[in-house]
Amino acid sequence: MNICLLSFDVEDWFQVENLREAIPRTSWNRQELRVIENTHRLLEILERNNTKATFFVLGWIADKVPKLIKEIHRAGHEIASHGYEHELIYKQTPKAFQEDIHRSKRLLEDLTGEVVLGYRAPSFSITETAIEVLVEEGFVYDSSLFPSALHDRYGKMPLSSEQGSRGIINLRPYFFEILIPTLQFFGLRVPWAGGGYFRVLPYRVFRWGVRKILSNQGNYLFYLHPWEIDPEQPRIQNIRLMYRFRHYVNLQTTEAKLKRLLTDFRFFPIQRGLKELGYL
Repeated sequence: MNICLLSFDVEDWFQVENLREAIPRTSWNRQELRVIENTHRLLEILERNNTKATFFVLGWIADKVPKLIKEIHRAGHEIASHGYEHELIYKQTPKAFQEDIHRSKRLLEDLTGEVVLGYRAPSFSITETAIEVLVEEGFVYDSSLFPSALHDRYGKMPLSSEQGSRGIINLRPYFFEILIPTLQFFGLRVPWAGGGYFRVLPYRVFRWGVRKILSNQGNYLFYLHPWEIDPEQPRIQNIRLMYRFRHYVNLQTTEAKLKRLLTDFRFFPIQRGLKELGYL
């Protein structure tokens, strides 16, 4: 049985690591909030396609616009945690990280009335130590690990080649890692999961890769951010050229490509997918 899992990281355009050197955390409250409109557009697209997804919500956003989180939940989507402050895990102490995810999990559970099972690290910065903290805090799965060395911010954990090719692995008793998908080219694992990779690649090439991954491992995970369907967002110039490229490339085509993807594949929220595959 092949399963496609759909996820969105609910953060706003100014909270991403690529813009951090121009927009520090202390200035967030002064930035234009665009996440409400962009998330509403995503919800409309999903409703038209009769598709449910997992929304990894940043605690800061949930505090700022709790009504939006309730709307996502009422629409039948899974609410999971993206932490509270969008701080890279390996730049935090274990205690600070635990306080961050505890605060986020409690807030989201208060808003939805349901237990939050899933977590995704900011910029996929997961670590082995963080997994232990997630288990302690009552999470059941993480979806943060890119088994690829082709990005400077991604966290790293030792995996066997067999584990890296399975898509979903059991890291601890009743705790699962849903890997961010990759394809292997000439011995290198190339990310093939969404986000900037989805925006850069021609749609037919990306679709070919999704089918290849499904054929190889039987499951596929896609991710996107609300700001990635917003080509009208502010353009920050005083950042490194590579960061500007990563953030702004092909924003104008993302929404149309997402609609095609939802037509070509049937997607599920992560929690439901884990149940369908017999993990939960």
